[in-house]
Amino acid sequence: MVELKARESDSATWQDEVYDLLRRSGVTQFAYVPDGGHKRMIARALADNEAEAVSLTNESEAPGILIGADLGGARAVALVQSSGVGNMINNLSLITLGRFPFLMLVSMRGDFGEGNPWQFPMGQAVEPVLQAMGVSTVRIDRAEDAARIVDFAISQAFRGRKPTAVLLSQMLIGRKLS
Repeated sequence: MVELKARESDSATWQDEVYDLLRRSGVTQFAYVPDGGHKRMIARALADNEAEAVSLTNESEAPGILIGADLGGARAVALVQSSGVGNMINNLSLITLGRFPFLMLVSMRGDFGEGNPWQFPMGQAVEPVLQAMGVSTVRIDRAEDAARIVDFAISQAFRGRKPTAVLLSQMLIGRKLS
């Protein structure tokens, strides 16, 4: 049996690398919905006196927060779970039509190894739905690829002003065993 549960130390390492990369690239706002897949980055944002962690009631608020950050001269990232991406679809039209920079890290559920059947529909729909809304997607399966891929996504989202979602697979974040 292949074990997909990520070791805590592996998860902390790549998440720390990604968090540090985001901060070095000028990201000061972290809009998030509480989620185990983003646990480490959320904790870092909450503890960082030079960053603002914004807890969302649901994912539909993320595009507005990121637009507001851009209009105020700041950079922001959305940390969401795949099951909530459907909540933001209508608001993504504001991002694509306004050509606002948009970077989202999506912890995937409904991926390979998922044991909760309720997670399959949205987990499998995330990528095609985001692409239909004009959001470029890239998937990360391995910890050693995380920082490099997120670095490219940062450039595409902020310099290229191309809405970008980085999908953090269950192979990367591990699976929930319950």
